[in-house]
Amino acid sequence: MKVRISNGMFMALMINMVYAKAIGVTQGSMAREIGNDIWISTLISVVVGLFIIVFTVSIVRRLPDSDIIHQSEVLAGKWFGRIISLLVFIFFLASYGTIMATFVYHIKDYFLPDAPILLVVSVAFLLGVYAIHFGIEVIARMALIGVFSILALNILIMIGSLPKFDIRELMPVFESGVTKTIWASRHHNADWMMSIMMAAIILPIVKKQEVWKNSGVAGIAYGGLFVVIWPILEIGVLSAEVTGQYIVSCMQMARSAEIGHFIHRYEMMMVALFALSVLTQIMMTFLCASVSIQRLFGLKDYRPVIIPVCSVLTAYGYWVVFDHERAMMFIETYWVIIAHVIGIGVLGIVFVLGLIFKKKLVVAREKANPSE
Repeated sequence: MKVRISNGMFMALMINMVYAKAIGVTQGSMAREIGNDIWISTLISVVVGLFIIVFTVSIVRRLPDSDIIHQSEVLAGKWFGRIISLLVFIFFLASYGTIMATFVYHIKDYFLPDAPILLVVSVAFLLGVYAIHFGIEVIARMALIGVFSILALNILIMIGSLPKFDIRELMPVFESGVTKTIWASRHHNADWMMSIMMAAIILPIVKKQEVWKNSGVAGIAYGGLFVVIWPILEIGVLSAEVTGQYIVSCMQMARSAEIGHFIHRYEMMMVALFALSVLTQIMMTFLCASVSIQRLFGLKDYRPVIIPVCSVLTAYGYWVVFDHERAMMFIETYWVIIAHVIGIGVLGIVFVLGLIFKKKLVVAREKANPSE
C-alpha cells in the first residue's frame, strides 16, 4: 500500500469504523444489562478508547514505516510475525460477524423483510471486494462523505426526538451501580478496538506522523460524540426497557422521531444516511483481513488474496446472521472476549517486545532512513 491518505481521511475512517455497530446493536445489548445507565457506560468507553489509541500510535511510531504486523516480525522474527498476522486475521474475521449482524438486521428487519439473507450478504461482498481492489484512498474519500451523512443523521434524529425527550428517564445516575456500569462499557470497548486495530494496520500510510496522535484522539473523540447522542435520546424518548427489547434499537428510535406534520418514521432516511458508515466498516474489514493474510504468506500485494479472504469472511458472516439467537450470543459474549484478548493482547505483546529489543528497532529505523 504505497498510496498515502491525509489525517482527515484517517479520522473519517476511525469515526465510520465504529459508528454503525455502536449505534446499531450495541445499545440494545447494554440496555438489557444496565438499563438507563448506558449513556454513562458509553462515555466511559470513549475515555478508554482515547487511552488505547494513544498507546497504539506510540507503538507504531517506533517504526513509522511498518504496521503492527511488520513491527512484530522485525522484533521477533518471521514466524512470530506470521502468528501475529493470523491473530489479526481472526480479529477481523470475528468483527465481520458483528458488522454483518448490524448490516443484515437493519436491512431485513426494517427495510426489505422478504429479501433473502444470502442476497444481502452477497451485496456486501460485491461492494466490499470492488472497493478494496481500488485501494484505501477510494474508501477513505467515501468515509469523508460518510462523516457528513453521520452528522446529518444525528441532527435529524435530534430535531425529531427532542420534543418527546424526558430527561427524568436518565435518572437516577448509576442505578445499576458504578462497577456494573463500568463493566458494561466492554461492549463499546470492543467496538473501539475495531477502529484501533484498523489504525495499527493503516497508520504507516497516513501522512505527517507527527500529528498521528492528535488525529487518532480526534477520531475517537468525535466518533464518541456522534455515538453517545443515541443512548441519551433512546433512554429519554423510548426508555431503557423499550430500548432493550430490540436488536437494532436505533431503528426503533428512528421510528419514534418526526418533524412537523410531514416527515414521520425516519427508517428510510436512516438507512440511506447510515449506509456509508456500515459500508466503510465492511470495506475496511475486508482490507485489513486481506493485508493480514498478505503478511502471513509474505506476498508483495494484498490484491491476489482479496477474493479468497473476502469469501471466508462472507461465509462466516452469513453463518453468524442466519440465526438471530446465535448472532446475539456471539455479539454479546464471544466477540467481546475476542476483541479484548486479541486486540489488547497483540498491542501489549508488541509493546513489550519493543522494550526488550530496542536495538532491533534502532537498526530497522536506520535501514529505513539511511541518510539520518
